[in-house]
Amino acid sequence: MDKDIISLTVNGKDFQGKKIQGKRGQTVLEVFRDNGIPVPTLCYHPQMPPYGGCRLCIVEIEKMRGLPPSCTTPAADGMVIHTHSKAVVEVRKTVLELLVAYGDHNCLYCEQSGNCELQNLVYEHGIDTIRFKTKFVPKPKDDSNPMFIRDQNKCVLCGRCVRACLHVQVNGVIDVAARGSDSYITTFNNTSMKDSNCVSCGQCVQACPVGALTAKKAKGLGRPWELQKIRTTCVYCGVGCQMWLHVKDDKIVSVTGVEDGAPNEGRLCVKGRFGYDWIYSKERLTTPLIKENGGFREASWDEALDLIAAKFKEIIAKHGPDALAGVSSSRSINEDSYQMQKLFRSVLGTNNIDNCARACHAPTVAGLAKSFGSGAMTNSIRDLAKAKMIFAIGTNMTEAHPVASTYVKNAVASGAELIVVDPRFTDLAKYAALHVPIRVGSDVAYLNGLMNVLITENLYDKEYVGRCCVGFEELKAKVLEYPPERASEICGISPDGIRDVARRLAAVRPSMLVYTLGITEHTCGMNNVLSCANLQMLLGNVGYEYSGVNPLRGQNNVQGACDMGALPNVFPGYHKVDDPSSRKKFEAAWGVEDLPGKVGIMMPNMIEGLADGSIKGFYIFGENLANTEPDIKHIEHCLDSAEFLVVQDLFHTETTRFADVILPAAAWSENDGTFTSTERRVSRVRTASPPPGISKPNWWIFRELAKRWGHEWASNSGQELWDNEISVLAPQLVGIKYSRIEDDGLQWPVPDMNHAGTPTLHKDGHFTCGLGNLVPVDWTPPAEVPDDAYPFVLSTGRRLPHYHTRTQTGRCVGMNEILGEETADISLEDAAALKIENGEMIRVSSRRGEVKVKAKVTERCPKGLVWMAFHFREGCANWLTNTAFDPVTQTAEYKACAVKVEKIE
Repeated sequence: MDKDIISLTVNGKDFQGKKIQGKRGQTVLEVFRDNGIPVPTLCYHPQMPPYGGCRLCIVEIEKMRGLPPSCTTPAADGMVIHTHSKAVVEVRKTVLELLVAYGDHNCLYCEQSGNCELQNLVYEHGIDTIRFKTKFVPKPKDDSNPMFIRDQNKCVLCGRCVRACLHVQVNGVIDVAARGSDSYITTFNNTSMKDSNCVSCGQCVQACPVGALTAKKAKGLGRPWELQKIRTTCVYCGVGCQMWLHVKDDKIVSVTGVEDGAPNEGRLCVKGRFGYDWIYSKERLTTPLIKENGGFREASWDEALDLIAAKFKEIIAKHGPDALAGVSSSRSINEDSYQMQKLFRSVLGTNNIDNCARACHAPTVAGLAKSFGSGAMTNSIRDLAKAKMIFAIGTNMTEAHPVASTYVKNAVASGAELIVVDPRFTDLAKYAALHVPIRVGSDVAYLNGLMNVLITENLYDKEYVGRCCVGFEELKAKVLEYPPERASEICGISPDGIRDVARRLAAVRPSMLVYTLGITEHTCGMNNVLSCANLQMLLGNVGYEYSGVNPLRGQNNVQGACDMGALPNVFPGYHKVDDPSSRKKFEAAWGVEDLPGKVGIMMPNMIEGLADGSIKGFYIFGENLANTEPDIKHIEHCLDSAEFLVVQDLFHTETTRFADVILPAAAWSENDGTFTSTERRVSRVRTASPPPGISKPNWWIFRELAKRWGHEWASNSGQELWDNEISVLAPQLVGIKYSRIEDDGLQWPVPDMNHAGTPTLHKDGHFTCGLGNLVPVDWTPPAEVPDDAYPFVLSTGRRLPHYHTRTQTGRCVGMNEILGEETADISLEDAAALKIENGEMIRVSSRRGEVKVKAKVTERCPKGLVWMAFHFREGCANWLTNTAFDPVTQTAEYKACAVKVEKIE
């Protein structure tokens, strides 16, 4: 018999002497929950440490004094427990009456009526009068936060909001103040929520069992019993958070996290929880538009699609199919990208198809494919919570991937060591054992320096390298050129600091390496990725839980768009287009002959082709290139040079004004489909609202265009496209069907219908390509470095409340209240030297343009660095960024260019 199994006897409300089993280490309440034994609670939450504050889960345990709370009482073998004895029930009723007496719990006007745990418990216990009279003094409500209202009068001091903030999101913004009946929940220094360091994630709102915390945007829009719950996947970053859409009359009223959903376990960020209402903007495109006489006029679908087909046919006849090019969307569903690449290859006859991974994670795809045989994240997001060591390099997770960062913070709270390598002291660095502020663009030199120490001090995993890898001698020869002293001169970290980190990494295994665009968006982006892979293979840290090389994808479906073949060199499932056997496979599947075998061109070459005339027709689906590409002035010139431009989007953007035809598309939650997250998890996306006007699903638009060439595509829904085409053609996805991902998604590869998915790639060091490739690389400086004329380095990234202000978060109520304009972040030293005060207007200029923004003087920036984002048009960093690209992947160097800063008098 298993020694960890214990037996308990329960006498409950509807049964006597029931035998149940649990595990040693569980609390009594946990055993009850696992066995379906009902016990009331208010303060308990399965994702938080037990609190024992509400005293409602009390039970009577034979041979034990008093009435202990079951949530904090360890279960022991042989316990005999009474859950509903007379004494227990009377105490519970008294507690409930006191809670009602000491607060404002009038259900008639409470937003949580029908979804209130206190209301339910009062009803279940048959309480119809309150015996206690109190002098209740109302407290003022705090509605300062743009996203939620805090009403202390309804608070029952269960502490769930405090623990959600401290233990789940790990922000620690609120706590219990005072003692006894005077206790209350407050921020530190007792400020309003707006003036606190609250990040508006809303986890406290979801955790609150009563009406003390409620979402502003949901107020008055529907009672719980009127709402339909629809499970879907978040539309923002690549984490792939699972969420419930609460819908009334085909409109989303509010959003909550799926408590038992993978990967996020109910956690959401401010964008995921509150950034849903942009789809209802009155500025949505509702009908096709055709440019005439310098403006746009409305058109029918037939007229718009007939015009596109006629123009594209004309271009093909005159210049050949390679005079056409298209960019697919990394924000739309997999089924859309699949259809677009199918249109370009099987109908138009060109491989000139790409997606915005080109601007972010193309170095990841190319680099990890070269090192491991697969260009995807090796491990799972939840691994972060149990990792013993996390090496985070070039990643601002708390702003770009907030939910993933909570698991990193959970790991630190459990004793893990976190090393953050970033030029700035990001919010994540506050939780780190060590912050390593390397210079911008010095990653390869720094990583080579670490590997130099590992090899010269004999700290690397010789057994793993010998068994699982090739190329060690070549790598060794290269990194020996980077002793800590030389690496120090390049990266700005002392030789002893480099040695210290190398020894720390060697001492704790396995460890996880995590990176984002601070690694990839450089002219040496692929080399940076190769260096990360080299380091982890040298340490023996690939192929195991809590290890690996883990790139976090920036957009919700960057991984999926690549998986679908929206790339110039591969079909869906990464079949190479220049492989004859791959072409035969897809020719048979698509019912065509002679698919093009020449690798297409990448997005930067497409854009340049508009200016030099080699690209005559350009199709942009769901990307605002006139705002997101480097050197906006140059991009606008290229777009303006297009002979014929089609833009398929949700709103008028900076890009649509250059279009000849604009097609209105259905948005997230207006169409069924799938996203593939950064951890390779394919999850469902479901319809909650109808698309506005006569806008259509993107896959439908591509299918209707194909008809203009005589192609009749059978699939007529997202499910048909996935089940009958995508999962049949892509070997990694064969075992994934819609029926298998009704709840949690599956992580590819899933080779058959009985396979449970693959949380960890390259298991036990058995790489997809056979043996892992250690690839030596040299450090190269950024394409543009500071000089006398432009003495500062500009680096760019995201800010927490925003994503794309033009098409998404900027159109959400409340988001611009949190952050309504761009700033240029500069160091205290530089601000003092330039006599710039925080909040003053400054001019930031590069060789390509200038912007006027407010200065944000901050300790986070080191001397010589300026940091900006691209969310707001007027202060967009891409007026300044450089059109210098990684030579292999053509990813732009968004993270480094030279600028000057001037105070505006």
